[in-house]
Amino acid sequence: MKPLRTIDSVQAPDGTLALKQRDERDFLITIDGRVLMSSTANRSERALGIVATRRLATYAQPKVLIGGLGMGFTLQAVLEEVPKTAKVLVAELNPVTEKWCRGPLAEMTAHAVEDPRVTVEIIDVAKAISRAAEGPPDHRFDAIVIDLYVGPDANTKRDDPLYGKKACSKASQALTAGGIYSVWGEAPDAAYVKRLEGSGFTVRLERPGKGGLRHVVYIATKR
Repeated sequence: MKPLRTIDSVQAPDGTLALKQRDERDFLITIDGRVLMSSTANRSERALGIVATRRLATYAQPKVLIGGLGMGFTLQAVLEEVPKTAKVLVAELNPVTEKWCRGPLAEMTAHAVEDPRVTVEIIDVAKAISRAAEGPPDHRFDAIVIDLYVGPDANTKRDDPLYGKKACSKASQALTAGGIYSVWGEAPDAAYVKRLEGSGFTVRLERPGKGGLRHVVYIATKR
């Protein structure tokens, strides 16, 4: 196995964020040496985007919000499902991630970030959701996809800005009727399911990975 080499790195609030490469199609994104995502294990990221947007193929002009760009695999999956008239907003905290997706990672996702349907905004996705929830009805999304390296778990506090009780309610308000809120997590958390259900969602879970990488995808449909 070839050794990893660091292509680029930047200081982030949680430590050194780095893009590393082993061979032509083998990349890692790490934070202080801890692996956040890998180009060779993206089954759950793609499933996350597909389950949220598959039904939007017949919509005239669907609107989708993606929280977290990562390597762009979730974005690519969404673009494969939605029509050419769709509008996809990606909320990303770190501009270097967009640079990587437009540069060394671009071919991995068929240049998904450069698709004319896509807008990348450097913003906390929680703020993007609140903006849609508090704005007029035409600002709401038909699907919201949360693809962050930290998902809901047993340690999530009730006032968490992304996965807490109020955040679940905001997500519901930011969606159109029947809209889907799709969230990635490392493992199922019953308390998070209850918070979603209490905010007007019907929830089901999928485990799309293989072996020890069977992450969870929460699919919450607004009632």
